Amino acid sequence: MFADRVLSGMRPTGNLHLGHYHGVLKNWVELQQKYECLFFVADWHALTTHYDSPEIIEKNAIDMVIDWLAAGVDPSKAVLFIQSKVPAHAELFLLLSMMTPLGWLERVPTYKDQQEKLTEKDLSTYGFLGYPLLQSADILIYRANRVPVGEDQAPHIEFTREICRRFNHLYGKQSGFEEKAEAAIKKLGSKKSKLYRELRNRYQEQGIESALEEGKSLLNTQQNLSMGDKERLFGYLEGGGKMILCEPETLLTKASRMPGLDGQKMSKSYNNTISLREDPESIRKKIRTMPTDPARVRRSDPGNPAVCPVWQFHLIYSNDETCKWVQHGCTSAEIGCLDCKGPVIEKVLAELEPMRERARIYEEDPVLVRNIIADGCEKANQLAEDTMRDIRSAIGLNYS
Repeated sequence: MFADRVLSGMRPTGNLHLGHYHGVLKNWVELQQKYECLFFVADWHALTTHYDSPEIIEKNAIDMVIDWLAAGVDPSKAVLFIQSKVPAHAELFLLLSMMTPLGWLERVPTYKDQQEKLTEKDLSTYGFLGYPLLQSADILIYRANRVPVGEDQAPHIEFTREICRRFNHLYGKQSGFEEKAEAAIKKLGSKKSKLYRELRNRYQEQGIESALEEGKSLLNTQQNLSMGDKERLFGYLEGGGKMILCEPETLLTKASRMPGLDGQKMSKSYNNTISLREDPESIRKKIRTMPTDPARVRRSDPGNPAVCPVWQFHLIYSNDETCKWVQHGCTSAEIGCLDCKGPVIEKVLAELEPMRERARIYEEDPVLVRNIIADGCEKANQLAEDTMRDIRSAIGLNYS
């Protein structure tokens, strides 16, 4: 019924680092080859925790998009836009808030977790409580059916699915819906009509999930049905009404293994990052001065790679032969720590060099970046408005 469409966003934190690249951007570059992708700057989300320092958001947003482009995100294959430039996000957020139970928001796992972690901020605000619903609006406004997230964000997608089902249940009931659905079934032909009814009964009466999937597959192959009839039959199959909004699926991404220079998770707050556009000499210095096995005090002391932050970089960047060389050389004290760091330095520099080259084009001509964003915002606005027309009509706010 709905196209395979991926949506993902990032808060504008400014220049990105290797943790962002290995955790998110590499995945985006792969996804844009397979799906219709929309990637957005979540500037309104930034205000939920940085409402008292908004002046940094615009510059951070532009810097971040440059890093996306440098990492290989292609504006000819993906739509890049800024959340606040698509007002429909806010309109849908408002409309969804009218039908969202307060308890649903309070039980989102990250709500209390973030309050406990960010104790220096007053997060007892309506915006912070409601930000999972704004995330839902971000997804549902584009009828995105695939959302790449890590396991920690999976509850947010499940929350969005619940919101979607509730909305479709409340507002998908057209006058004469069943009669229209029955008329649409007849258009399938006698054999497929019978199969559709059997699958619908098996799902609704026995809860057999495979029957639901078979029914959806059957409808997806029908070329003679209008979009409206397909929507009715999808909803009738599930026992509800017309499917106005699309229930998204979670695309679980691999957890990023990118460590920081000190062995902790790479994060600006730990001051242990390597930026995507960082100067090569700065990178060399940072890696050369990385801490190693604390028990290896002298060059002649054998080391233990398992407790060395540099080894974590080898696991990401080095081939089997190099890793064996490190393991043997470190544990036998045949190589020193600077020797061990050499291949890592070269691999990191080789990975980042093409990114710096791509970024230079946009650094020298910032208008290029703003044009890409403007074009993306225009496309996103059009898609969002298509959805909002259906939503306003379903709720009874089109006043036509």
